[in-house]
Amino acid sequence: MGTSKIEWTEQTWNPVTGCTKVSPGCKHCYAERMALRLQAMGASGYARGFEPTLHQDRLSQPLERKKPTLYFVCSMADLFHEDVPDAFIDRVLATVRQTPRHTYQLLTKRAERLPDFFANRPIPPNIWLGVTVEDRRDGLPRIEHLRRVSARLRFLSLEPLLEDLGPLDLNGIGWVIVGGESGPNGRPMREEWALAVRDQCEAAGAAFTFKQWGAWGPDGVRRDKKANGRLLAGRSWDERPEIAGALL
Repeated sequence: MGTSKIEWTEQTWNPVTGCTKVSPGCKHCYAERMALRLQAMGASGYARGFEPTLHQDRLSQPLERKKPTLYFVCSMADLFHEDVPDAFIDRVLATVRQTPRHTYQLLTKRAERLPDFFANRPIPPNIWLGVTVEDRRDGLPRIEHLRRVSARLRFLSLEPLLEDLGPLDLNGIGWVIVGGESGPNGRPMREEWALAVRDQCEAAGAAFTFKQWGAWGPDGVRRDKKANGRLLAGRSWDERPEIAGALL
C-alpha cells in the first residue's frame, strides 16, 4: 500500500493481486507488466506473479492510516474476479465499514457480478463503484450492470478508450474518466472520441476527467506519455464529482 501515481486517487490498497484477461482493454495490462517485474525483483506478495492471489495480511492496512484518504482498491487486480470468493470480498467491505473516514474506489470489468453480489448486501456509503468501458461490445453493457447497484457514486473509467463509444446513457453516473493507453504497445486514441464523451458528460451533468493521452498524441504521432501530457482541446480537465449531488 502506498501513494499512487494515478491522477484520480491518492493511495492504492491491494488485498488482492493478479487477474486474467477478459476483454480487449486487458490486452496490454499495465498491472500484469508491473506484477511480473515485482516478481522478478523478489518483492513481497508477488511470488505468484500475476496469478490471482488473496492477501489476508493486507486486509487491515487502511485501519492503520488516520488521515482521511481516497483509496483505489485493487489497482493490481479485479476485486470481483471469479477466483475471489464472496467471503473474502465481505472481509474487504468489513474494513471499509470500519474506516468511514476513508473513501474507497472499486473498479471492475466483471460488472455482471455486481447486482448479484450486492442484492442482499447494502453497499457502504464510503464506496465509489465503477466499471471500465473501453469499447462498445464489451464495455458498454457493463454500465447497465453498474446502474443496478445503489452506490453513493457510480463512475466510469474509459481507459484505454479504444473506439468511438457513440451515445452514452449517463443516467445515474456521477463521474467519467477518459484516458489513452500507455506502454510500449499502447493503441492510439483519437481526440474526437474523447471530446464526444466530454460533451455528453457536460450535457448529463457528470464530472469529466481527462487522465492522459498515453502512447499516442492527438495528432496521431507516437511519443512518450510525458510529452503528450493531459491536455484535451488545449486545456486540462480534472473535474471531481460533487458527492452531495450524487446520492443515486
